[in-house]
Amino acid sequence: QVQLVESGGGLEQAGGSLRLSCTASGRIFTIGVMGWYRQAPGKQRELVATIDSGGSTNYADSVKGRFTISRDNANRIIDLQMNSLKPQDTAVYYCNADRLTTAWGPRYDLWGQGTQVTVSS
Repeated sequence: QVQLVESGGGLEQAGGSLRLSCTASGRIFTIGVMGWYRQAPGKQRELVATIDSGGSTNYADSVKGRFTISRDNANRIIDLQMNSLKPQDTAVYYCNADRLTTAWGPRYDLWGQGTQVTVSS
């Protein structure tokens, strides 16, 4: 079984910081792109940040300069450091992994269960 397990999140005041982590578990050989997405109530899921196996990153304009994504390939972990949080960052944050090679064959577009981030003003 291949799965993504998220941790972190919670309630923070505006201007504060939170850190999210996501671990890919199972017999995984390689992972292409990993990333974080978020979905606020009544809105569509949107990209927050992605990172590929070489460390190249991509950020949504709304989080550039405030959020940092990092990746540990050996341990199949990605982190999202979120600084200078704003109330509009409130959402459920989902970890995503794409183009995995596993003992059970290739896997695409794998999602975690989501973790709530709430930023109070």
